[in-house]
Amino acid sequence: MTTGTLRAAVVQFEPVPDHPDANLAILRRLATEAAGLGAQFVAFPEMCLLGYWHLRRQTGERLQELAEHADGPHVSAVAELAEELGVGIGAGFLEADADGRLFNSYAVCLPGGALHVHRKLHAFEHEAISSGEGFTVFDTPWGVRMAILICWDNNLVENVRATALLGATVLVAPHQTGGTDSRSPHGMKPIPMDLWDRRAADPLAIEQAFRGQNGREWLLRWLPARAHDNGLFVLFSNGVGRDDDEVRTGNSMILDPYGRIVAETWAAGEAVVVADLDLELLPLSTGRRWMRGRRPELYDILTERSGTELDPRAARFSDEPVALPESPQA
Repeated sequence: MTTGTLRAAVVQFEPVPDHPDANLAILRRLATEAAGLGAQFVAFPEMCLLGYWHLRRQTGERLQELAEHADGPHVSAVAELAEELGVGIGAGFLEADADGRLFNSYAVCLPGGALHVHRKLHAFEHEAISSGEGFTVFDTPWGVRMAILICWDNNLVENVRATALLGATVLVAPHQTGGTDSRSPHGMKPIPMDLWDRRAADPLAIEQAFRGQNGREWLLRWLPARAHDNGLFVLFSNGVGRDDDEVRTGNSMILDPYGRIVAETWAAGEAVVVADLDLELLPLSTGRRWMRGRRPELYDILTERSGTELDPRAARFSDEPVALPESPQA
């Protein structure tokens, strides 16, 4: 039986676009704060070393200039910090591989030197950014298996189930979300920029927006289900504040395998959220018991193409209604 606890932290902050040195300094300060609170693992947001939404306006050539290899200077600096503090640290960056392909990637640096890099499976930010091709699940010094899924990866339920079937019990889920202009009529919508700009003068207004239907309420429609249905702890770290022409809503939170929120923030600014993960909750959690009742022989349809699939970028920005499946012929 899995026993003990893991103290984890999720961190939110507003990245400085195209200034990885400045973002690294923020990361160092907040990781040090989290370590001082006893955190053994600290999760930062998607693309936090570079900034996110403004990248869609850059040329491919500019993205190549901004990208770095997984052993590049800023990821290496995060690894050195993890070793210095004796904690695991996860941080998002723009990766270039040996062939010059670009990825929205996330590096988890563990004390002892292990490095695990996940490439976003459903990348839509820029036509020059490729999607990854595999799941990232790994063992840790704390006796738990972790997985990484970046932002939209978590919205496709198959991805989270796959990581659970691969043995993950803690899902690191870095995001840059909330306040997005969804094509779906009842999806999330933008947070007015003036609310963010006036946050010091009117903190109640921005807090209400972050907790409302375009922030926390939207997250609660689906995020707890990922934890509950798969018997996972979820470390949801999110950007906060101005992200090009949108406002990210923070709401960083830690959820247990029952989908319950263990700790969270709706601060309109940077925050460190810390909680102890009670690992004894895992074996008998509802989702773990449900998975034992699976009937894989019925699930071939999950690996068959329906003919309606689009690449991630086309799917993300499509305005076309999705056709409903046709009824089987009698």
